Amino acid sequence: MQGLMMDMPLLISSILQHAARHHGDAEIVSRRIEGDIHRYTYADCERRARRLASALGQLGAGPGDRVATLAWNGYRHMEIYYAAGGMGGVVHTINPRLHPDQIAWIVNHAGDRFFAFDITFLPIVEAIAPKCPGVKAWIAMVDADRQPGSAAIPGLLNHETLLAQGSEDWQWPQFDERSAVALCYTSGTTGNPKGALYSHRSTVLHAYGAALPDAMGASARDVILPVVPMFHVNAWGLPYVCPMVGAKLVLPGPALDGKSLYELFEAEGVTYSAGVPTVWLGLLQHVAANGLRFSTFNRTVIGGSACPPAMIRTFREQYGVDVIHAWGMTELSPLGTLSRLQNRHLSLPAAEQQKIFEKQGHVIFGIDMKITGDDGAELPWDGKTYGNLMVRGPWVVREYFGGEGGDPLVYDEQGRGWFPTGDVATIDAQGYMQITDRSKDVIKSGGEWISSIDLENLAIAHPAVANAAVIGVAHPKWDERPLLIVALKPGASVTREELLAFYEGKIAKWWTPDDVQFVDAIPLGATGKILKTRLREQFRDYRLPTA
Repeated sequence: MQGLMMDMPLLISSILQHAARHHGDAEIVSRRIEGDIHRYTYADCERRARRLASALGQLGAGPGDRVATLAWNGYRHMEIYYAAGGMGGVVHTINPRLHPDQIAWIVNHAGDRFFAFDITFLPIVEAIAPKCPGVKAWIAMVDADRQPGSAAIPGLLNHETLLAQGSEDWQWPQFDERSAVALCYTSGTTGNPKGALYSHRSTVLHAYGAALPDAMGASARDVILPVVPMFHVNAWGLPYVCPMVGAKLVLPGPALDGKSLYELFEAEGVTYSAGVPTVWLGLLQHVAANGLRFSTFNRTVIGGSACPPAMIRTFREQYGVDVIHAWGMTELSPLGTLSRLQNRHLSLPAAEQQKIFEKQGHVIFGIDMKITGDDGAELPWDGKTYGNLMVRGPWVVREYFGGEGGDPLVYDEQGRGWFPTGDVATIDAQGYMQITDRSKDVIKSGGEWISSIDLENLAIAHPAVANAAVIGVAHPKWDERPLLIVALKPGASVTREELLAFYEGKIAKWWTPDDVQFVDAIPLGATGKILKTRLREQFRDYRLPTA
């Protein structure tokens, strides 16, 4: 027997329709690349997103077509999120910090047919356009009177002109909630980048879970400013959470320095934000240097990389801002755990509460997790035993786009698939998880991932290098930065400066190692793999010159 309830598909268009109908006058405020502050409402956003969806349809966009974006957090980016996804297409957000060759590879692998970009990134687009023959139309996200000309991009379209050609009467279609809605690529830490293809169902469920009180705890009383980019796992779901709950949304555009963020926080009455530790370091430095206080800002989600305990204490003790330490992955849409106090913790001394805040936290409904040994057996939740962190849930990937990398899941005795996160963690008796290490050798710098394998392969390509390894070394600002360790061929010589210069033009500049150390030999294991644990031990007291 089935229930007798209405069958309404979980589609992202329903989120924006809800916001327009029930929170229609709530504001979306954007700092534009044009330099000014733009204001409109959820009702305006929904109307313009429908017109844009109509216009994309007139260009030939249909269900399943990928619409790529290379853009900051802004209202036009928000419109593309809903226009592309709401019409049945797939919005594919791309990280502009990647090297142009990597971006071109991702565009072609994704099969992007349309590409919208902020003109800040025009040089990148001009570099990749000739390498992306599958893109049918390029769209500049800028006022029509500031539309750039570009010989490298013939027929360049304009966002505003295109939107004006759409129909005001176009209505959101209904379709299977398991249809794809968004595509986000990992950083390719092993092999090529891999695409996580989210469905409408998974995205709406993730937004529900993220908005829960013991998760992000967002509400219509909040003014939310996502510092985390919309190209970084859909700004951790906030472009869907905010209209779902009716919160005022403030989008900071390209101005992410401490001064610009503080001014926007104060001018718009921001209560809530989210971002990686590096951003908050700049904001805290600005307010401390100028003797400033926050008048409305009271909590923030910090993730992307581990939040330093001192930062949690500074926010809480000096500025009255609660830090919600979070953990997630591209493959989890991204939220997995958040560190919030439970009733049992409220009477604990502040020092004991601080220990809880420093953990990555407790799962929210929709995510299950466990830790296992190398033999696959589940390990105890005692807060001491560490193992491989596994997760499952309705917003966790079951495979990568295009079948890249094969089946990533590990199956238990009941035949249930678990996603191996690549992290090593402990879980305590109350279910709080803490990352202790990463089984992958990826380096996290300022919340962004750097592939040590790519850096090693490039170094080994140098004629003087016999073998090379890259490890992450602690950095006070960026959390980690790459250190290149090199063994030279007999009789060969090369300088530190020459090796670092060898990377120029081959990778994104910020991927370049901060220093080089020369050794007689790179330690290898029995199977020929580099023993990075031994290298980390060898260089445990090493300090980067940039630190």
